[in-house]
Amino acid sequence: MAGTRRAWPLIVVAVVVVVVTGALAFSAGRLSVAAAQTPSGTSAEAGFARDMQVHHQQGVELAMIVRDRTDDEATRTLAYDFATTQAQQAGQLFGWLVQWRLPQAGSEPDMTWMTRPATVGEQAAGHAHGAAGGHRPGDPMPGLATPAQITQLRAAGGVEAERRFLTLMIAHHRGAVEMAQAVLARSENPSVRSFAGAVVTSQESEIALMEGMLAERS
Repeated sequence: MAGTRRAWPLIVVAVVVVVVTGALAFSAGRLSVAAAQTPSGTSAEAGFARDMQVHHQQGVELAMIVRDRTDDEATRTLAYDFATTQAQQAGQLFGWLVQWRLPQAGSEPDMTWMTRPATVGEQAAGHAHGAAGGHRPGDPMPGLATPAQITQLRAAGGVEAERRFLTLMIAHHRGAVEMAQAVLARSENPSVRSFAGAVVTSQESEIALMEGMLAERS
């Protein structure tokens, strides 16, 4: 569709700008990420950066699908905002791994970092008993849509597509909040904590917005 062809170049440019800007700042030695202790390849920070990239990439995919499946301006505007924001953030997460001189693919299964004990705050004091929500290494990331759900979204149109998108994206956002809260309980890296805190705040607000939109379409 014409709208998608116009949107993707902007998204790609935004990701490239974020990555290049991060790399230049690192080379100058001015990023707060560089000032903090460099995370290891099996750290919570590295696991979060890898897994949240995948999570955000699916968010972009869902958003671009629904833009082609509805003419509702509110849904299309929301979807475009999600696509550009999550593409930019995925670029930032990619850039962190470059800055930390770590591979984009980890040596452990997805979600392994979330199964380890918390080290920060009340969770580290014993209130959460380590593992996040009973996850196991290799489990699907929380909130990810299944291939069947994505196929159903592609096949829907109009209000049905809007309902499916909002339902999937509410679950997707809740999963992202869970992952962000998990890294907040396992990292003292200032940049990671700032990023994760912003994810929690923004996506909880967006969940409330989408719940209202979904109610209007029930």
